[in-house]
Amino acid sequence: MFLAVLQGFSELFPVSSLGHIVLVPSLLHWRVDRADPTFLAFVVVLHFGTALALVIYYWSEWRGIIAAFFASVVRGKMSNSLDERTAWLLVAATIPVGVLGGLFEHPVRALFANPLAASIFLAVNGGIMFFGESLRIKQHRRSANAYRRLDALSWIDGVKVGFAEALALLPGISRSGSAMVAGLLLNLSHAEAARYSFLLATPVIAAATLFELPNLFAPGVHLALVESVAGAILAGITAYFSVAYLVRYFQTKTLIPFAWYCLVAGIACILFFR
Repeated sequence: MFLAVLQGFSELFPVSSLGHIVLVPSLLHWRVDRADPTFLAFVVVLHFGTALALVIYYWSEWRGIIAAFFASVVRGKMSNSLDERTAWLLVAATIPVGVLGGLFEHPVRALFANPLAASIFLAVNGGIMFFGESLRIKQHRRSANAYRRLDALSWIDGVKVGFAEALALLPGISRSGSAMVAGLLLNLSHAEAARYSFLLATPVIAAATLFELPNLFAPGVHLALVESVAGAILAGITAYFSVAYLVRYFQTKTLIPFAWYCLVAGIACILFFR
């Protein structure tokens, strides 16, 4: 249940849920085999709870986005609808995440049991956010202080965000953090970059959950139903309050505090596990 709360909290905060799920049991000396299929299946169920919380929080937006997506498919062409552009930007960003996830699933999975690797990537995650914030300031000055709207991005921009988010396949690199940095470098405001990141997290997490679903029924997997359902509910509740907080936070604040946390925590864990 502790891991469920940790997952719901750290999935949306730009601090890497996967990195924390690798590091925390090691730091607390828990006898958890993170490479075990049963543990991975449990994490998949927790992700489902997180995705469901995001759907609930953004339900009013998702209704319009989904309806606009199918309308454009039936029509066979795009209109000037903001919901349609947002829908296809989400599709464009989801494709590279899915492709890279399928190609590198097995090599990356080997890192799940390596807390030192997760520590290094957590420190790198902090560096990415520092770099992104620094470069954003320079780019924003050159753009005459005019932020772009999400629906003003091109499909290529969406693919760029997707490639950035794919870095989160590495334990310690944050999905929301890397996507937000990419959004900031495309001259989105923090609030708009966070919105894109949170909307994008829903199909990405849902797709990853469906991809891993067969593993729930694989030989050797003994998933405890009650604990898994309770964990998914806890992860979902935590994720809902996390996104509600972060939406307000990024109206006026930046990624810098999270960058400091990841850098300091990552270096401390490197020294501990080396």
